[in-house]
Parts: sequence; structure tokens; C-alpha cells
Amino acid sequence: MTPSILIIEDADTCRETLEIALSAINGYAVFTFSTAEDALRELQRVNPVAVVTDLHLPGMDGFDLITQILRRPAPRPAILVISGDTDPATPQRALSLGANAFFSKPYSPAEVRRTLENLIHAA
Repeated sequence: MTPSILIIEDADTCRETLEIALSAINGYAVFTFSTAEDALRELQRVNPVAVVTDLHLPGMDGFDLITQILRRPAPRPAILVISGDTDPATPQRALSLGANAFFSKPYSPAEVRRTLENLIHAA
């Protein structure tokens, strides 16, 4: 099975931009979701190497999603958070929950890809 990367982002343009940027990583399948609940259903089928998530999602938020992912017994995926949240405590909160990196919107999709590649290859 091809290793996978999950993107959870409710904004269509951001989701599509990330999908294009991360699809450039050779050897990985990229799957996109607009809700945390949809991504969690997929996590019952696959063990992704990485998850890229927004924090403000409809229904379950990204903070709860991180917590749910890290409760799973499967190998721990790299977790990258992207957010437009302006609260200065948000990046530290995401990192303290277990995220590996935090990007504020607007962000560079190429930088997200580089960071993800580094995390994947370091694992």
C-alpha cells in the first residue's frame, strides 16, 4: 500500500493548494478532507505518514483531531498544523498537544512541503 498524507482543511482553495504542493512528494498518496470526522473515518483504514490540518473546522476542531490521532495505537504520523488563528498562544497549544510544526496563514505551500519532507525522511 502506498504511504499516505492526509490534508484536513475546510477552505476549498487552501485544501486544493496544499494538495497540489504535497502531491509533488514522490511515492505518497494525498487524500483531502473538509472535516475532522471524515479524516478520522479514513484513519480507521490507513496509517498515514503525515497529517496536515487546519484548526478551525466544522464540527470537531483541529485540536481535538490531534488528540484523537495521537490516541491511536498505530505508528504516530507527523502532524503539521496550518491556521489563521490570531491568538498568540495557539501555536504553542498545537505543539504541546503533539503537532510537529505550525504554519500561520498565509503560509508558503512550498515551505509546508519542505517541512513535511524533512519530517517524513527523519522518521
